[in-house]
Amino acid sequence: MRSRARGGRAGDPVTKRRTGPPPPEDAGPGPPDEGALTILEALEGVFREMAEPKGVLEAILRQAVHRTGAERALITEVADGGGLTFTVIMGYREARFSGNADAFSRTVFDRVLRTGQPVRIGNALEDPDFAELESVRALHAASILCIPIRGSDRIIALLHLEDRRPDLFQESHVQLLGSLVVVTERVLGVLRAGREMIEERDRLRTTESQAETERRWIASEWSFGRFIGHSPAIRDLEAAVAQAAVVDFAVLLQGEPGTGKNLLARVLHYNGKRSTRPFVTVFCPSLERGMVEAELFGHKRGAFTGAVQDRPGRIQAADGGTLFLDEVGELPMEIQPKLLRFLQDRTFERVGDPKERTADVRIIAATNRDLGHEVRLGRFRRDLFDRLNYLPIRVPPLRDRVEDIPLLLRHCLDQTSPGRWIELSEEALRYLRDLDFAWPGNVRHVEQLAARLTTAGFQGPVGLREVERLFGVLDGPGSADPSTSTGADSEVDFEGGLPHMLAEAERSWIATAIRRYPEDTRAQLAARLGISEAALYRKLDRYGLSE
Repeated sequence: MRSRARGGRAGDPVTKRRTGPPPPEDAGPGPPDEGALTILEALEGVFREMAEPKGVLEAILRQAVHRTGAERALITEVADGGGLTFTVIMGYREARFSGNADAFSRTVFDRVLRTGQPVRIGNALEDPDFAELESVRALHAASILCIPIRGSDRIIALLHLEDRRPDLFQESHVQLLGSLVVVTERVLGVLRAGREMIEERDRLRTTESQAETERRWIASEWSFGRFIGHSPAIRDLEAAVAQAAVVDFAVLLQGEPGTGKNLLARVLHYNGKRSTRPFVTVFCPSLERGMVEAELFGHKRGAFTGAVQDRPGRIQAADGGTLFLDEVGELPMEIQPKLLRFLQDRTFERVGDPKERTADVRIIAATNRDLGHEVRLGRFRRDLFDRLNYLPIRVPPLRDRVEDIPLLLRHCLDQTSPGRWIELSEEALRYLRDLDFAWPGNVRHVEQLAARLTTAGFQGPVGLREVERLFGVLDGPGSADPSTSTGADSEVDFEGGLPHMLAEAERSWIATAIRRYPEDTRAQLAARLGISEAALYRKLDRYGLSE
């Protein structure tokens, strides 16, 4: 099937030229009992011109005009929201579809869409529903015939004919056109599938182009040894990623939000043997709950409402490459056994299709949850966790590598021209390294600070006071000024010294979080506070907050 139809792309609002030759001069409706006319005669005229779907629709319209003697006709597609696209037309002027000139036919369309039945009008000039419309008199439309074309679950198009002569259309025409409508529905399905294939092709081309650009960037910027930072934690991470990239085992990236798990998944892919093959991301929290299986494994046409054509899933799209399951801890329990089966034997079925398929895919998963804890609570399958956890890689939070903060900030500032000229004083950099702050946003907090430094318009070195001011508005518990959480200055007990004040502030923040999020598990509460679950339990015991 060629992707471009004659007379314009599929979906053009109005085809300006007349689609096809005019009907013969002697073409008229003929007597109602014309026995020589058969459905096969009409279909023969259609199939002689089956060069492409758009051409078939034009042929169907010509047959409808020829067999009924109508002066003008059109086929309009009906979108899900009720919008109309005039796919093929015959005998109309372009002005017919502008302003209020089309009020008459749209009133007819609305009636057909509302009732689901054909509308046949002998004389619109005398019909009480239409006689008052100015467009009826202006267009001299007396005889009307409009027939719905149904898809699997709704009206997908309308076949509409008009003529100035009263009582032109007979019941025999309704029966004949009903037969043509069956063909039209199938052609529209092919046409719609063709459009979706073109859109999918364009999307894939864009994705391939983006993937190639990303692959080159990763290859040049993220060769091993260029991880930002010199801390032991980042060196351990670099070694783990280098070892995992060259093998095909499943990888589970575990780390808090903002630690760079998404980027590391790409580093693993583009530094491995599948680097020239697809890298497909599935962000599990965004999947519509009832559509997870179809999204992952694909579906067959007619498998559910709205499944108008066969569609491959993300697993098939990743065949030969890598499937990245981002935030895999959010995957619904009901889909986990099917993903487990795929991980075990690389086989799957599309929704609505019993045919077993295979795909060669490497799995990289990422989560900010403690999946071991989720397994113990019964919210994640033990066997699936074991399959994903072949090569666990812990991505360290920023508080575990604070010595890397100056380098990370320098990297973030260098991403913009104004930022490249900004330098921080040694005192300011020491403040960032030594700050007792949980960095719950991790690298994103550094990016925020860099953005604020870049847009503040600093001239010359940036000192401690300026960094303190910008840092103080970073959100999340653990602000640079404990008094923002513990009350006014008059309520701070300076007699106990700074360690005592910090401990009191920490206790206050934890107690506030417990009150604000009473339904959270300890793992979820720890994630909110930007600390490990083990650290949270220690602090709860220390401050007498354990239940």
